[in-house]
Amino acid sequence: MPAQDAVPAQDAAPLRRTPLYDLHQSLGARMVPFAGYEMPVQYPAGILAEHLHTRAQAGLFDVSHMGQLRLAGADPAAALEALVPGDIRGLGPMRMRYTLLLNDAGGILDDLMTTRLMTTRLGDGLFVVVNAATKDADLAHLRAHLGASATVEPLDDRALLALQGPAAATVLARLAGGVALLPFMNAAEIVLDGRPCLVTRSGYTGEDGFEISLGAADAPGLAETLLAEPEVMPIGLGARDTLRLEAGLCLWGHDIDDTTTPIEADLAWTIGKMRRAEGGFPGAAIVLRQLSRGAARKRVGIRPDGRAPAREATPIADGAGNPIGRVTSGGFGPSVGSPIAMGYVEAAHAADGAALSLLVRGSPRPARVAPLPFVAHRYHRPHPNPPPRAGEG
Repeated sequence: MPAQDAVPAQDAAPLRRTPLYDLHQSLGARMVPFAGYEMPVQYPAGILAEHLHTRAQAGLFDVSHMGQLRLAGADPAAALEALVPGDIRGLGPMRMRYTLLLNDAGGILDDLMTTRLMTTRLGDGLFVVVNAATKDADLAHLRAHLGASATVEPLDDRALLALQGPAAATVLARLAGGVALLPFMNAAEIVLDGRPCLVTRSGYTGEDGFEISLGAADAPGLAETLLAEPEVMPIGLGARDTLRLEAGLCLWGHDIDDTTTPIEADLAWTIGKMRRAEGGFPGAAIVLRQLSRGAARKRVGIRPDGRAPAREATPIADGAGNPIGRVTSGGFGPSVGSPIAMGYVEAAHAADGAALSLLVRGSPRPARVAPLPFVAHRYHRPHPNPPPRAGEG
């Protein structure tokens, strides 16, 4: 897991705790400071076992430190669309989209998930999940730029769980049968174990899975119910990081930040078709120019030769030793069985297979550009025209 937070100074604000803190303690979690919270980095089984279990069965993650917001008003979709490059107005009811909050230079202030609500309990509007490290800044930014066109309500009384892995749907269907039919990037109001929840088929591991937003007081009981299922293991931040790295997914503050654009970050797919034609989002002139002409640098996957991992901030050079970039995330990929990394290199060196040199502790180590993701995504996307079963047609 990237070292993001050190032990807080004595005059720093006290660390906050999620509604599952006591459960983490009872499960033997090793707690660490992360984005202002005490969070489980791993449980007794260890990061490697947790990672592989999630890929094989199902892992339960506490992501209650993330920010949950509700945007309401006459047209909150149009209001938010003025701040992001995604097509928010085109979202159908209970559909969701990954998008980016941009500054005037096209830099990424945060990446976020947005769902168009049509619910009984949360009402209408937009449900937005933002990163823990940026949620206070995001809230201030949204309130400053949305003005009177939309209200922003922090949902501080809610927890967020993520159930991820190929057995996630089987497990959740034992509590609510219809949930298995929910497609990827869709949401539904579902009662799980007697607890009302907003469930989205989404996550950040590359696996099929769900994120479950529910009242803070209900979270420990639902977590215990899920952990009682034979396929489910508690998973900490350490495995969450290795899983998302293998899936080629960005971590804000490391692989993307307010100095990187969507094009540099290889996130051009987040820019909606109409947005490409019309612009109208912060930094549009810069982003659309890069989209047309290319950016000077690009985020790429990296496969180091040998067994030595390349960690964040490792310098990247070309074959002649000239500096061409740096690693932004790196470590050992348990499912891949070898070191993997992501980073930015000059565009001329970004082609798959291009030879690189990683300066690990001052010594050059050979590596090559590799396609992302390192492990294929296994999201649940029902076939629009399913092939006939044996004996049919």
